[in-house]
Formats: sequence, structure tokens, C-alpha cells
Amino acid sequence: MHFKTWLKKTEKLMKNSLNLGLRFILEMTALFAVAFWGWKQYEGWLGVLLAILFPLFIAIIWGVFAVPNDPSRSGKTLVATPGWIRLILELSIFSFGVWAFYDLGYFAVAYIFLCLVIAHYLFSIDRIKWLLKIKS
Repeated sequence: MHFKTWLKKTEKLMKNSLNLGLRFILEMTALFAVAFWGWKQYEGWLGVLLAILFPLFIAIIWGVFAVPNDPSRSGKTLVATPGWIRLILELSIFSFGVWAFYDLGYFAVAYIFLCLVIAHYLFSIDRIKWLLKIKS
């Protein structure tokens, strides 16, 4: 293998790994935002319950509904989901996270989170094309 070919493959792998790392951080941040938002809705045990149930529900949706053979995941799924529906689910969950921060008054955090989500999807354009079955 020529050095330039190796370098190109290594560069692509690094970008993909960094983007997957960013995606994981965004997923955890969205779950945290939703949990924090649920906790702030009520005082006492009801707030704690919402802080547990909201992110649990979202994590279940995230894990169960997936596109078979998605290269950004293990490729396994419980409920085979069309790519365009999966994309809508992801965007909805991230949007809920942005809105939760905004609703709690953390405007700067909401905007930073939104910008990072947009950056993630800009770096994931190949995956978006794959999800939407767009030929390059």
C-alpha cells in the first residue's frame, strides 16, 4: 500500500472516530438535558421520577429503533426502521435536548449544543445520504 493511500484511509478513519465520539457525547448530553429538565419540573419525588423516566424512555427509543447495518452503530436492531424515520428520531431527540436547555434558561448551553449537533450532522453527510438512500 502506498503511503498516500494509507494516509487517506487513516485520515478518514480518524475523522469517523472523532465524529462518533462527538455523537456519543451529544447523545449523553441530550439525555442529561432531558433528565435535568424533568427534575426541574416538580419538586420532590415526582421531579426525581421524571428525571429517571424521561431519559430512560428516550434511551430506549434510541436503542430500539435503528436501521439494520447502520455503520455508525453495531448494525444490529430490535425494530428495523427506515433511514428517514431514524433521522427524524435522532433530530427530534437532539432538538428536545436543545429545547430543554433553552427552557431552563441555559441559553448559551442550548446554542452551543445546537451548533455541535449541526456540526456532527455536517460531518455525517455520507451517513445522511445513506439513511435517505441518496446516491452520490
